[in-house]
Amino acid sequence: MFHQDLRRYCVHVQKQTLHGGVSEGVEQINVNNGTLQIAVLPTRGMSIQQVDCGNVHLKWNSPNFGPVHPSFVPLYDPSGLGWLEGFTEWLVRCGLESNGSPDFAPNGTLIHPLHGRIANTPAKEVTLGVDEETGKITLTGTVYETRLFFKKLALESSLTTFAGSTQFTVTDKITNLSAKDGEFELLYHVNTGQPFALPGSRVCVPFNRMAPRTSAAAGNLPQWNILDAEMPESEEVVFFFEPAADSSGHCRVLLISADADKALQLSFQPKQLPYFCFWKSRISDKDGYVCGLEPAVNFPNSKSFEKQHGRVVPLKAGETKTFELTFDILSDAAAVQQAENAIMSIPAAGVIETSPRGDWSQ
Repeated sequence: MFHQDLRRYCVHVQKQTLHGGVSEGVEQINVNNGTLQIAVLPTRGMSIQQVDCGNVHLKWNSPNFGPVHPSFVPLYDPSGLGWLEGFTEWLVRCGLESNGSPDFAPNGTLIHPLHGRIANTPAKEVTLGVDEETGKITLTGTVYETRLFFKKLALESSLTTFAGSTQFTVTDKITNLSAKDGEFELLYHVNTGQPFALPGSRVCVPFNRMAPRTSAAAGNLPQWNILDAEMPESEEVVFFFEPAADSSGHCRVLLISADADKALQLSFQPKQLPYFCFWKSRISDKDGYVCGLEPAVNFPNSKSFEKQHGRVVPLKAGETKTFELTFDILSDAAAVQQAENAIMSIPAAGVIETSPRGDWSQ
């Protein structure tokens, strides 16, 4: 017998293939739990293109007019920045062999491109599960990042939600399939722009220590957590954190709308993801005005720099590590205030460095 919420909320899941321009051939799976509409992209490493919940629209206006099929993304462009030509998603993973800034050999040859390959690798196996007794919906895809004689990594990603819920959870399992020990990097790029994120929107994050990534970010410290007005010629600013956890071991981050009557809440475990970044790209909305909430196992510097500072994660032969992010959409002022009060009550040192740290910023 179907769970009553499956009938009540008209739950449905639809798979489609996109056509036209750089989206040609992209497969998109639309998960509708009756309250949330979540667009998942198996073609792009199980990224999430956007999330809609009533009048709350979580996305950003990328100038790339995507989603972009990986065949149109020049990952190994000599500049190392080809990844940016495919960047359109609300949630995208950076990794797995590497992430962060491009890495170059002394002779200028590109070793690791910006943010790695996983976002531009299609899932090989995608399955849907619906629990008729509980109303639980689970979409799972497996992405393989491999190279003969080198890495052999698998990402199994599951998106889980319940009929009628405003919440969903992303659970990722990264496995080293090789008989040899390996390593990986991972950063989650959660990108929100207009119409949700506007000048005056703000982020609330509990932290033990925070530092600006660059001198430009240091100059923005007085309003680091506030989204600025559009400044077409401005430089992006990024802030690095050691996040603080509550008594359950979770860090909870809020992105609060400018009128404070809506919020996106992100929850993760610093035990799994010990670092956090807040990114503000304050350029015109026509060019990609957006902010990013980014839990990670490392900071987004070059892999060689991160390895030097012990932030590349070892993964033994056959070993699996699990990462979990839970999102909740709050759509009234009272719920937003309650969530913010809970975050403010988390014990945290709250130390703010006034300039970039040499061991955090390259």
